[in-house]
Amino acid sequence: MKKTLSLVAILAAGTSQAAGFQIDTHSARATGTGGAATAWLEDSSAIYYNAANIVGVKKLDITLGDTGILPSITFQRTGAAESEGQKTTLSPPPHVFLVYKPFEKAAFGVGVYTPYGARSRWEDGFSGRFRGFESSLATYYINPTFAYELHERFRFGAGLDIARATIELTRGLDFVNSEGSIHLGGADWGSGFNVGVQAKVLDNLKMGLSYRSAIDIEFKGKADFQNIPVEFQSRLKDQAASANVTLPSTVTAGLAYAPIDRLMLAFDASWVDWSSFSELAIRFDDSSIDNPLPKRWHAKWKYSLGAEYGVTDALQVRAGFVYDPSPSPGSTLTPDLPDANRIKGTLGVGYQLRPFRADLGYQFVALADKESSAPGIPGTYAGSAHVFALTLGFSPQ
Repeated sequence: MKKTLSLVAILAAGTSQAAGFQIDTHSARATGTGGAATAWLEDSSAIYYNAANIVGVKKLDITLGDTGILPSITFQRTGAAESEGQKTTLSPPPHVFLVYKPFEKAAFGVGVYTPYGARSRWEDGFSGRFRGFESSLATYYINPTFAYELHERFRFGAGLDIARATIELTRGLDFVNSEGSIHLGGADWGSGFNVGVQAKVLDNLKMGLSYRSAIDIEFKGKADFQNIPVEFQSRLKDQAASANVTLPSTVTAGLAYAPIDRLMLAFDASWVDWSSFSELAIRFDDSSIDNPLPKRWHAKWKYSLGAEYGVTDALQVRAGFVYDPSPSPGSTLTPDLPDANRIKGTLGVGYQLRPFRADLGYQFVALADKESSAPGIPGTYAGSAHVFALTLGFSPQ
């Protein structure tokens, strides 16, 4: 029997919309173009995609919306006849942004959104329940932002990332003749920053570059042990627990090109430094039950291609494609943090009835089969997800 708790299960990022445990759908308009928005998106949601772009707001812009992530993840152990799955779980990360432009060349804004998070609930009787059964992670960013137009063709923006992270976990404990469980809840604050630039290279060509720093989170909470046999109760007892997690830094470069009137083509390449996620370990008051687990994730590039076409002045249609590789090597891939390479196809539509507008975005996420050679629980992970996004906007002239 393993007398320790793996914090990996807390993150359970297999149900996240993007690779690792990242969520990158904070605008239905950007979702429709595959998230390729770094160079061109100039409403208040640019606070997330590229802070420099908020200078494009005329005077005031407000956007608010929600994203529904509906995943279907399966795991088939090597040699097993049937695969096992997760319970249907809808994750609804919201987003709200506000930008005010009091001067011709300067804009101020604030955004609240959830760039990292996941929920996971395996079916009852899941064979990997002693590695992870039910878990959730949510990070809430408060992002005050400032941007300035240094030149008619060059803009700069910067912001402060204030993060609040919370976790909940339930995991089974195997005592051979009986089963116990452990519940862990914890939370912490962290802080970082982001910067961005936008350049108008030609009248129909824009470039964007955005950087968001890593944030260190130290979860502090309590471990609650239940149904523990008498012979183990002296060690597996309720106690304080903590663990460190680093939310990764990201760098995104983008291009936006308008070959003809009403048509915009965009491409983004995003580097996510998942290498900061080398291991996860929980620290108990009783250090004898600590058990650091290696993860050895790798930094990865994500590629997004998108297009937007204005059918009329009021109606726009969008489409996109994304390749988002998994940062997890097969040797450390386990059910407590399932992951796979993601291929995404996106569609979107927007309509404006000034001063209001509404955008809808949809992603189909295909998780390619990924083999795991992790000791004790080898197998294959696969699945898919449907992502629905709605964003409403208000921008008086």
